[in-house]
Parts: sequence; C-alpha cells; structure tokens
Amino acid sequence: MNILLVHQNFPGQFKHLAPALQARGHKVVAMAMTGGKTADAGGLEIVRSKPRCGSAPGLHPWVVDLEAKIIRGEASFRSAMKLRKAGFNPDVIVAHPGWGESMFLKEVWPRAKMGIYCEFFYQADGADTGFDPEFPVKDIEGDSCRLHLKNVNNFLHFEVADAGLSPTQWQASTFPQPFRSRISVIHDGIDTRVVKPDANARLELQGKAMLTRDSEIITFVNRNLEPYRGYHVFMRALPEILRRRPNAKVMIVGANGVSYGAAAPAGKTWRDIYLAEVQERIDLSRVHFLGNIPYGQFLALLQLSTVHVYHTYPFVLSWSLLEAMSTGCAIVASDTQPLHEAIHHGETGRLVPFFDIAKLTDEVCSLLDDPAERARLGANARAHAVATYDLRSICLPRQLSWVDNLASLAN
Repeated sequence: MNILLVHQNFPGQFKHLAPALQARGHKVVAMAMTGGKTADAGGLEIVRSKPRCGSAPGLHPWVVDLEAKIIRGEASFRSAMKLRKAGFNPDVIVAHPGWGESMFLKEVWPRAKMGIYCEFFYQADGADTGFDPEFPVKDIEGDSCRLHLKNVNNFLHFEVADAGLSPTQWQASTFPQPFRSRISVIHDGIDTRVVKPDANARLELQGKAMLTRDSEIITFVNRNLEPYRGYHVFMRALPEILRRRPNAKVMIVGANGVSYGAAAPAGKTWRDIYLAEVQERIDLSRVHFLGNIPYGQFLALLQLSTVHVYHTYPFVLSWSLLEAMSTGCAIVASDTQPLHEAIHHGETGRLVPFFDIAKLTDEVCSLLDDPAERARLGANARAHAVATYDLRSICLPRQLSWVDNLASLAN
C-alpha cells in the first residue's frame, strides 16, 4: 500500500506511526514544508514544499490566517502534482491539516482515502477563547466571526476527509457533528518502557549542583513559557511556596517564544514579564530556568521531580503531562477539561482551579510534606499511563488498525 503522511514539521504526531507503517512493508512518503524543524525521519522520503509567495499586506485581519493556510496548501498541491507525475499515487493520505498543507490534496488524488488528525476545533465559548480574564477578548462579537473563519480550514477538510483521529476525548468533542462521528480517539502514545521511574536517576544541569532523589525538586514544563500553559499562575505561587519550603529547588523547562497564545508586548517575553512581577519576593538562586533541554535530561528531570506542576487552558493536552505520569511523578494540575481524562483527583494526581494561586500553593506544599502520598499518586499515575497511553501495547496497534480501516473504506 502507498501511504502519504502530511505534517508541516514532520514527523510531529506521526513519529511512531511512520516507521511502523514502513516496517509493515508499505511505501511511505512524507510531505513537509521547507524550513520546518523536521526531525530525523529514519530514511523516509520527505517531499518538502516551498510557498510561492508570502501573505499579502493590508488583508482584512479575519482572513490573514486563512490566506496563510491557502498559501501552504497551494505549495503542497504543486508538490503533489510532481509526485503524481513521478508515479506515486497514495492509497491513503494521513494528514495534520492544522496549517493547511492537505487542503487541496484530494484534487490531485481524488480516489485516495484521507484521514485527518483532529487536534482542535476553535470555539467562541467553552474552550480557550475568553478563558483567562487577564486577557479579555476585546471584540467579543467580532472574535466569534474571526474564529468561524479560522475554522474554514477544518470545514474544507470535513468535505474531503473520510475519517478523523484525535488524541483525547475532549479534543474530539470540540468538533461538530456530523464529522465528530467519524473521529476515532487514539492517543499518539507514550513509550512507557523508556519513559519510566528510575530510583537511581541523577542529573547535573548547566554546571549547577548535582540533582538526586534526595533533592526537593518542583518541576514545571512548557514548550514555551506562556499564559496558555499557566506559567503566570505558577510564577505567582512561587513566593509562598519557596517561603514555606526553604530547601526546595524549582526547575522550569521551556523556551521564551509562543506556541499557542498571543505574543508578549513588543520587546518582552512572558517569561520575563512574570519573573519581574515576583523576583523581589523569591530567592532566584533556587529558581532555575533551563530553556529547552535534551530529551534524556528532560526524562531524568521528571524522574527526579518531587512534585510536578502542570496547568493548561481548555486546549490541547501536552505530551509532557503524560510523560510526567509515566515517570511516576506526583502531579498537581489545573482542573480544566483536557486534564479530566488523565488526572483523577486524589487518585492519579491533584486538581486545583486554574486561577487559584493559594490552592496551588497548598497542594504543592502538602505533597512535599507527604512522601507516602506522593508515592501513591505517582504509582497510580504511572499505572494509568501504562494502561491507557502505552505506545506499543495500546496506541500504536490502534493507530495501525485505524489506517487499515481507512484504506478499506468503500469509494
């Protein structure tokens, strides 16, 4: 079977699926954008598309996002035409449509079965938009129009896609019917044989003192330090946490850019804005900003974590939360919808209201005081990760079965 995988920054969510399909003997080709941060593809053929133009100046702000997706979609369309001319005709296309690359691929291969990765459907109410009162929507009525146009890419894919794949029930639930009924919920998967507890873990970071299991370590991880992932709430809790816990060290992983929300004011970063807010009340020698660190160090840090904090708006669930569970972390997390499938309060972690700084502080300090409770929550979190999100026994077999079913759909 010929299979085309499409992701702007390949492999993305297809990191494990791509080699597994190859191992089955399928001809697998990937499509990505030129300049994307593409990881090692293990010898897989990658076709890189380059847009012919950039966004036009002076566009109505509601259509800027759609135009960018059309530009990328056209670039992929041109690459697809060349692939077809060279003799490659996929039986199945599996695409992350979020940036528009797969928008016109069925124009090239109308008989191919297309499955799309359904990460998030934008909503004016009940999700991330308007969730944080610190960042109010300035034009509520107009913003609903903007979001409707932002979903045009989704709607165009609903017309041509044969099936969908979503990593969590809540993310799938954001999509409207009738397409919602065509979405299978299968997580990307955590390799729990690799991502596991290690009682002997040790780590020296950036020339700092060696960290061991005897250290009292509070961990906080974002791809980028931004309000969408609760960085501002965590920083505001630190003065009291550090006052109560004089031996605690805080390890913060994440870059200074933006993954999802709005950019910080010009010339600033969210990291520095919220650090400046509290820095006169904290001992900076105990708070370590690590930036992005190699994956092996990241896993060691989770294995050493005494308490791990994870917050998110009602949005996509981070891999890092499930990796923290798989390493047996004692977790304090925000009581927001994406967490409810993974963190069951008092069983696999503790949930606190997103904006309740006092409650976050109390729960972190309570767990730091209670080794037995940390061990219980961590063991339960690990067991839930293995039983629900294990890559090799659960998620990857289901993904492969989903591809098989996609291929077997009647024309």
